Amino acid sequence: MSQDSNKYKKYFYEKKLVWEEINQKERQAVLDFGEDYKKFIDLSKTERNSVKEIVKRAQEQGFVPIDSVNSIEKGMKVYTINKDKAVALFVIGEDELESGLNIVGSHIDAPRIDLKQCPLYEDSGLSLLKTHYYGGIKKYQWVTMPLALYGVIIKENGEKIEVSIGDNEDDPVFFITDILPHLAKDQYKKNLSEAIAGEDLNVIIGSLPYDDKEAKDKFKLNVLRLLNDKYGITEEDFLTAELEIVPAGKCRDVGIDRGLIAGYGHDDRVCAYTSLQAVLETKNNKKTAVGLFVDKEEIGSVGNTGMNSEFFNNAVSELLYLEKGKFSGLELRRTLANSSVLSSDVAAAFDPTYPSVLEKLNSPYIGNGVTLVKFTGSGGKSGANDANAEYIGKLRKLFNENNIIWQTGELGKVDQGGGGTIAYILAKFNMDVVDLGVPVLSMHAPYEIVSKADVYMTYKAYKAFYDYYI
Repeated sequence: MSQDSNKYKKYFYEKKLVWEEINQKERQAVLDFGEDYKKFIDLSKTERNSVKEIVKRAQEQGFVPIDSVNSIEKGMKVYTINKDKAVALFVIGEDELESGLNIVGSHIDAPRIDLKQCPLYEDSGLSLLKTHYYGGIKKYQWVTMPLALYGVIIKENGEKIEVSIGDNEDDPVFFITDILPHLAKDQYKKNLSEAIAGEDLNVIIGSLPYDDKEAKDKFKLNVLRLLNDKYGITEEDFLTAELEIVPAGKCRDVGIDRGLIAGYGHDDRVCAYTSLQAVLETKNNKKTAVGLFVDKEEIGSVGNTGMNSEFFNNAVSELLYLEKGKFSGLELRRTLANSSVLSSDVAAAFDPTYPSVLEKLNSPYIGNGVTLVKFTGSGGKSGANDANAEYIGKLRKLFNENNIIWQTGELGKVDQGGGGTIAYILAKFNMDVVDLGVPVLSMHAPYEIVSKADVYMTYKAYKAFYDYYI
């Protein structure tokens, strides 16, 4: 840049590359943080497993269940679980609850393939499972790759059986087939979204017959025998089960320089991890800090474990009662209205291979830090929260004063499509809310990509929000 250019530099805005802004000590911190994140995400391939890992880490830092205490005081750390699929962590602050909470809310479900209630059948020498995909996936991405099976089965006597097959080194994996290219003439004529039908996402679970030539459905029978030997279940137990198909294998570093991570479920467990680490380290906070981790975002935040449920409001109500020995709905409304929220969700990073769907000036870039998304939605911001400028201005000051590399972004070109987060749900309580999270490449694919630098800056942003935002 010429001297004349330097003279006018103060008038311009330029994104910053994290790797060029940090010193060697912080660079090592970025890399170390990435290693722990990889451990977390490998243990958190379902929403139930995510809750387990979150609670385990919280308990190690002194968090106790809300229902185990009779009152609350500054510095106390409590948590509450909702049906093993959502969890909220609270670090009680100096101010009374009614002055508002500092909330970072993420979702811990991810696009996947679920088993149907009656999944098991046999055909042409194979045992297979019928499925129903969950969330927005490109179906063709899920064929011809190793898959794992996770979930729970509730037996007739009420016993809960936990299932995990495919990720241990000695486990078998599962598989969805595709047509060989030599015979794919008709498939090639279909639109990409129709090339693999939802009803064709059938998972191979076995291929050996039961050792009795007279047995009926001997391939299916052999699978049932093996499942009975391992878990003590019968076919009827599938009716009362929640079983999920996810990619098998651990996440991996990407690139010879190891700056990126490829893994399943970055959307949105990368934001769950960063907000978890931030709230676990929070202390001496003025306002009560909340780490909120919910289910069902990928299908509209519905159900009794999604953000639209009363789980969070009920938890805050419990805290208000513990604080004052009484409760009123007005106090709850004031507490929520005075709260500030970072809707902790990922952003669509600019992909140089597919530039036509993204607007370069307003897209987040890999390695340029945590991404603030003022609005999501689609078709004229339909369904968006669209945060106000005053709130964004406060966050801008907070991040700049705490040396956090951040950028802004939006979800693609105006007429291209869109999406949503939990932001609009929390905003209905009159909270200040904006989306803030990690930029991701190949979002909703079985394996997504994030930058270790962006993961670390996202953690720093959440930590500053808990520690300093008023």
